[in-house]
Amino acid sequence: MSTAADIAAFPIVLDVDVAWGEMDAFNHVNNAVYFRYFESARIAFLIAIGFAEPADNDGVGPILASTHCTFKRPLRFPDAVRIGARATELTDDRFVMEYIIHSTTLASTAATGGGVVVAYDYARNTKASIPLRVRDRIAELG
Repeated sequence: MSTAADIAAFPIVLDVDVAWGEMDAFNHVNNAVYFRYFESARIAFLIAIGFAEPADNDGVGPILASTHCTFKRPLRFPDAVRIGARATELTDDRFVMEYIIHSTTLASTAATGGGVVVAYDYARNTKASIPLRVRDRIAELG
């Protein structure tokens, strides 16, 4: 069971209403939707650190190398979720992300997950170093 303190540890938090159309034949939110929730939080994180647009960083931008999810509780409509995102590790060319999905109705964690985001030079089709200003912004977010 998560608490408000758990979600408060994440610098990026999105509030999203669960849509009726996200449920599947088993009367719960389809597992693929959890990854969409993670994606929304990841994009908000990338915008916050100034890394969403390669054009803003001399052609270097993010590319998702891997992602995973641990399903803890099924979500159902109606509900509202709080989705948190943060970076937990940072190296020269990548950072590890952590996610949490907190159900308002259940008052607990519905899922946790993570991923690896690599800095990618889209003009040269190769990984690159994370730009310094992006690294600084990740550090500022904590």
